[in-house]
Amino acid sequence: MNDLPRYRLEDAEREWLEESRAWIKGHFSEEADDNYADPDAKLAVVRANIAQGWVGPEDTWKLQALGIAMGDALADELLLDWVTIEDEYGRVPALNWPGTSIVLYPVTMISQRIERGEEVDIDVMFEETRTRLQEIAFSGDVQ
Repeated sequence: MNDLPRYRLEDAEREWLEESRAWIKGHFSEEADDNYADPDAKLAVVRANIAQGWVGPEDTWKLQALGIAMGDALADELLLDWVTIEDEYGRVPALNWPGTSIVLYPVTMISQRIERGEEVDIDVMFEETRTRLQEIAFSGDVQ
């Protein structure tokens, strides 16, 4: 949960998200937009990039694109909205459970772990994140 101000995405932020999505869509052999509409297909691309070692700890931008794809899959599943959160470090895209203070930062969920040398199981990360968000949202303790 987060009491930081939430804002609508600015054009530059939307453009960056779209550039990241275009890189992910480039992994599909055909019908990229249709394939990207499927949460399982998004996760398959993320899973393949990690499992095959196509991105490494030095590939921050690509790792963040994988985080955006996972965030889009979570947004699809839970009807979350992309927003911008502003804090003492600047503005960052995040996901918000509409009508609540719940905020999630998927852009760096994968990159931070891989940059630290941790193993990432995208299926476990996705499922645990989805389950935890649902628990928080329906706990009755959320503003």
